[in-house]
Amino acid sequence: IITLSDLECDYINARSCCSKLNKWVVPEVIGHAVVTVLMLISLHWFIFLLNLPVATWNIYRYIMVPSGNMGVFDPTEIHNRGQLKSHMKEAMIKLGFHLLCFFMYLYRLV
Repeated sequence: IITLSDLECDYINARSCCSKLNKWVVPEVIGHAVVTVLMLISLHWFIFLLNLPVATWNIYRYIMVPSGNMGVFDPTEIHNRGQLKSHMKEAMIKLGFHLLCFFMYLYRLV
């Protein structure tokens, strides 16, 4: 969110912003897929069903990157067609989701 807002305010250029964001896409996909599979294996059905759409969305977003792009975040297209606003909205939704999951995991731990 901070990197995207820095790009929006022109504090950093699009190439450095996208390279910073793209290096975290694969670890995010792998981490979320591992957590989802672990919830399935440990039979935590509600948490599994809560994580499944987000994991599916992350995998879909990673797979559907056009062949000429730098990654999920592409510096040539981030300002086109309102992609910056949609990436910002997606980051806020993910932040809310991870905050909700944090408190759910904390409740399950106690």
